[in-house]
Amino acid sequence: MKSIEIDFDVEKALFLRRTSEEVSYNDVLRDLLRLGPKKSSITATDTVSGQGDWVSKGVRFPSGTEFRATYKGKTYYGKVEAGSLVVENKRYDSPSSAAVAITGNMVNGWIFWECRIPGRSSWQMIKSLRK
Repeated sequence: MKSIEIDFDVEKALFLRRTSEEVSYNDVLRDLLRLGPKKSSITATDTVSGQGDWVSKGVRFPSGTEFRATYKGKTYYGKVEAGSLVVENKRYDSPSSAAVAITGNMVNGWIFWECRIPGRSSWQMIKSLRK
């Protein structure tokens, strides 16, 4: 995958054009350039989850997956319950929306959070789970 450098103002403008966490920066650019949506390669395993599992951006987090992040010296914890991420008794549909609720700023949740999947002892950045 290629990358391009953009300044903060461009990133902010792209972020504001995203209608949900499921809309990527690439989707926004494709729309602005009038290229039309990219053909989806979603499979049945991306859309069908186990009871209570949470799927975000094609990554499946089993029910019970723990999340944590440290911000300004405080560690925040969350857990996957009933198909969403629950942090401080509030439900979130995306890692970024939970991160924004904590920080009050535009934050990429995929680099903010780490998780521990049930049955594993180690924590890992959730970004490492994306394809």
